[in-house]
Amino acid sequence: MADSDLWLVVGLGNPGPRYAGNRHNVGQMIVELLARRAGAELTTHRSRASVADTRLGTGPGGVPGPRVILARPGTYMNVSGPPVAALAQFYSIEPGRILVAHDELDLAPDSLRLKVGGGEGGHNGLRSITRALGTKDYARLRVGIGRPPGRMDAADYVLQNFSAAEHGELGVTLEIAGDTVADVVAEGLQRTQMRLHTAD
Repeated sequence: MADSDLWLVVGLGNPGPRYAGNRHNVGQMIVELLARRAGAELTTHRSRASVADTRLGTGPGGVPGPRVILARPGTYMNVSGPPVAALAQFYSIEPGRILVAHDELDLAPDSLRLKVGGGEGGHNGLRSITRALGTKDYARLRVGIGRPPGRMDAADYVLQNFSAAEHGELGVTLEIAGDTVADVVAEGLQRTQMRLHTAD
């Protein structure tokens, strides 16, 4: 029987140590942070993703927080969709309870935004997920990385590591992003969205 309160939280990025510190992998960084917080290990799943079936936070009276599936696709960014669709099917999770964390060129560095549906803004990971799910109606946690400097190509920019100067603020942003995901799972997207977007 499906758990109607269950969320699937996906962190986008490219696999392997070569890409681990890239701007494009900030979604994976969030999922990895959430797994560490929960004391959970991301393990290989037949969907071609690393997965942790865990609970986020603690409710009133020390009760364990809501159950969530944390996922890091093991495929390259532009083919993220099939693993996400396979996980949604395996755990019987509707698109409306999928939250995808990803980098966003069109937002200022370290800013966070939540939205449901809409365009993919040229993001190949989102485009693949939309195609695989057959809908755009899933939630996205957009993590601002800003536009590339000068005439640098956007594809080169997202595949660069965060600079040493960016790392201090990045740590803070990841923690806030982790809190935001936990709030979505515990309180719902609309309430969290309102709080996040009025906090600036």
